[in-house]
Amino acid sequence: LNAVKSEFKDKTVLLVDDSIVRGTTSMELIQMARDAGAKKVYFASAAPPVRFPNVYGIDIPTKAELIAHNRSEEQICEVLGADKVIYNDLQDVIDAVMQLNPKLSGTFEASCFDGVYVTEEVTAEYLAAL
Repeated sequence: LNAVKSEFKDKTVLLVDDSIVRGTTSMELIQMARDAGAKKVYFASAAPPVRFPNVYGIDIPTKAELIAHNRSEEQICEVLGADKVIYNDLQDVIDAVMQLNPKLSGTFEASCFDGVYVTEEVTAEYLAAL
């Protein structure tokens, strides 16, 4: 991936990604934009902050590896090196999905965003052992 300097030099840019999990890719993209001369760099995530591990088969790491775990958006912004970080709100995402398909029950598995696990086997002890 290469930044075209003429597209970034002295500009305010908005970079958008599907999610920010560990933050490593986001940090690299932000630094690349700065190296290309961006005046300000805003970073937006289509997903809400990923604050909790997913234990249902998606490779989302332990909470210690998640950039959003126990951090405010301001702290995440500082770690990433962005001028501002922007997340979608979980309820807004749920509402948008419900508008697309009103037949859905309204109950979504969103544990990586809200820490609410749908199975009883996922306890605090289980998560601590990860």
